[in-house]
Amino acid sequence: MPLSAGEYLDPVGHSSHMHRAMNVPVLTEDPAMRSPLAAEAARRRTFAIISHPDAGKTTLTEKLLLFGGAINLAGQVKAKRDRRSTRSDWMAIERERGISVVTSVMTFEYNKRIFNLLDTPGHEDFSEDTYRTLTAVDSAVMVIDAAKGIEARTRKLFEVCRLRDIPIITFINKMDRESRDPFELLDEIEKTLALDTAPMTWPIGRGRDFVGTYNTGSGSVRLMEGDSKVNELSQISVEKIAQARSHIDPVALREELALVQSACKKFHSPAFLEGHLTPIFFGSALKNFGVSDLLDAIGDLAPPPRAQNTDGRRVEAGEPKLTAFVFKIQANMDPNHRDRIAFARLCSGKLERGMKVKQTRTGKIMSLNSPQFFFAQERAIADEAYAGDVVGIPNHGTLRIGDTLTEGETLTFVGVPSFAPEILRRTKLGDAMKAKKLKQSLQEMAEEGVVQVFNPTDGSPALIGVVGPLQLDVLKARLAMEYGIEVSFDQSEFQLARWISADERRKVDEFAAEKFSSIATDLDGDLVFLARSQFDLDYTSGRTPNIKFTDIKDVKANQSSK
Repeated sequence: MPLSAGEYLDPVGHSSHMHRAMNVPVLTEDPAMRSPLAAEAARRRTFAIISHPDAGKTTLTEKLLLFGGAINLAGQVKAKRDRRSTRSDWMAIERERGISVVTSVMTFEYNKRIFNLLDTPGHEDFSEDTYRTLTAVDSAVMVIDAAKGIEARTRKLFEVCRLRDIPIITFINKMDRESRDPFELLDEIEKTLALDTAPMTWPIGRGRDFVGTYNTGSGSVRLMEGDSKVNELSQISVEKIAQARSHIDPVALREELALVQSACKKFHSPAFLEGHLTPIFFGSALKNFGVSDLLDAIGDLAPPPRAQNTDGRRVEAGEPKLTAFVFKIQANMDPNHRDRIAFARLCSGKLERGMKVKQTRTGKIMSLNSPQFFFAQERAIADEAYAGDVVGIPNHGTLRIGDTLTEGETLTFVGVPSFAPEILRRTKLGDAMKAKKLKQSLQEMAEEGVVQVFNPTDGSPALIGVVGPLQLDVLKARLAMEYGIEVSFDQSEFQLARWISADERRKVDEFAAEKFSSIATDLDGDLVFLARSQFDLDYTSGRTPNIKFTDIKDVKANQSSK
């Protein structure tokens, strides 16, 4: 006999709460035992959505906002006929191509919790932006196309989550289209990602025959009724499902559900929070189906703000003093105003509008006069915010990616990286009179993380570095649209860039002097070796064992040490 959702008594008589959709015990701390700050932090759920392009990530993002009450009408991807665009894809090039190329931040309240949703770029050319975003979340939703299973991009993003011990909830999307066998999909997740799976819902039918989901915890069923947001859970027998949906074979369905209950793993919260197990949900974001189950699970199963590492100690979310770090810079979000927003993840304490904070990289004090919450394209002044929240801080270039903000303590959050670019190009300017303007705009784009800029020490023109060619398209489009500068790109004699370091600064200086024509500085003034080929890099590193060549730089550690 399945348990009903709600309150129940565990074997020793302590009151616990059941996850409303899954009938999974959710251990809750007595709110009376918490400080007001800790209670506010405990309400927060800060998460990202990761997937391979075209798995339905942006559509799911829209529907989560719709179900959370943040928007009234979800704009489907590429739904240009209705002249509405998805609210998380706001940049012109995104609307044009139907892809996400920047990280969007959306805050909404649902069921007495505050959700901070970070929608990451789906395209692999923007992996650096995605990686930085994953430093700011406490959990992630992995979206998988039911027809394609685990794809290359999904695997890479999952590995990033694993490195950071981020718990993952899996949503297998597009069940209303032709799809693979659910058991096969679970097996692929377990084998490819070395991740245990615990199905919380199970599909009844697939493709055109998909009619709903079976709740593995309660034994109840949610049937799909058109595109309705409301698809109630009900206790209904297999026979009645078969009567209502003639193409369902009751015997085969009963056998399949029995196999799910006997062979599949049960949800285990500690294993999930440690990143060893993922709860699985099935549905169709386009049809609004399965979204409410997923949203409930994020609220009930995903962790509240976690402790964060700094160069000196761990910062707990319930601490009274404000700490935060900047993981993203976005300029010119509003074409009518040349604005510049630093996205900061609050790690502890309480932010109050007008308060003064210390920027630990420079030691300077700055006032937070107009911090902002984001609702996709909309924004509102944040009079107060708590650990787990993501706020936008307007500034004029004073804040950079990786900066730490505190109420006075000198510490630096660690783990926000820069990656060596895979493509190096020289910028070709059509109008030589705009050279100074181009230099300034590239500086701003580099601070924003759109591209990396390397200035050769021999005085030759600057090089720009990107992960993929689509970044060049975005750079070209934004320079034209936001700065009025038309550019093209020329091949560079250099193919690779590596940061260099050594146990003694003297050795770095000697190497830089010897390789004068192959040395550049990055945005922070750190030295970079420019190699003409992989052979050139291997040969040089082999002949200079005292020099370390790295393709990843921890932004924060390097900036704070300067």
